[in-house]
Amino acid sequence: MDAQMVLTIGQEALWMLMMISAPVLMAVLVVGLLISLFQAVTQINEATLAFVPKLLIAVAVFALAGPWMLGMLVDYIRRTFEAIPALVM
Repeated sequence: MDAQMVLTIGQEALWMLMMISAPVLMAVLVVGLLISLFQAVTQINEATLAFVPKLLIAVAVFALAGPWMLGMLVDYIRRTFEAIPALVM
């Protein structure tokens, strides 16, 4: 196992992390932006007004995209475990 293989495995792991976290992060980002815009327009500065909707959206995205996220993660882990014998040699 050389340095190039280690870097490739690390790159694949980071790509998988980005793919799995993107739906939740994007949804929370959009909701946070909309709530911040609403707070700026109405001049209501309440911390829970920003926190609760973002929490609810994150839970909803996990409920909707959770099976896809789990499937992607399981496939990646399976491929990684199957590649171990070839990497050791």
